[in-house]
Amino acid sequence: MSEQPEQLFAVEKIYLKDLSLEIPGAPQIFVERESPKIDINLHNEARALDAGVYEVVLTATVTAKLKDKTAFLVEAAQAGIFRIRNIPQQELETVLGVICGNVLFPYLRETISSVVSRAGFPPFFLNHVNFEALYQQRLQQQQQQQQQQQAGTPPAPAG
Repeated sequence: MSEQPEQLFAVEKIYLKDLSLEIPGAPQIFVERESPKIDINLHNEARALDAGVYEVVLTATVTAKLKDKTAFLVEAAQAGIFRIRNIPQQELETVLGVICGNVLFPYLRETISSVVSRAGFPPFFLNHVNFEALYQQRLQQQQQQQQQQQAGTPPAPAG
């Protein structure tokens, strides 16, 4: 009877890969009394660095608008290097998209919150993200696109 090799998941390094802040309407934007409308865009990407070593980058873009003016725009890319071994290939994408996202998210949340506060705005916190649901949603979209391509219909515009 052959033994399965032991699975390994280890965080090698967590780091801030990229950070930008824009306050195009400063200083006038600071005299506004309205609450801004907040738009959040989250993106997760993974790539192999070596055998069993992956970099995962979780990027958040937060845009705050008052009417037609941008109050602030923050983009942060929180990254990690993960050692992942002996995980079946069909499960690897889930580990990279869900588990690594859950590891990186608290660091990303703290970075965004700190930058917004240091920029002179009221505290802002990213709400918890369900990476499992996002992963499942992405899989469904990919399946729909494949089915549409096989049927010869153009994919529906993203919305």
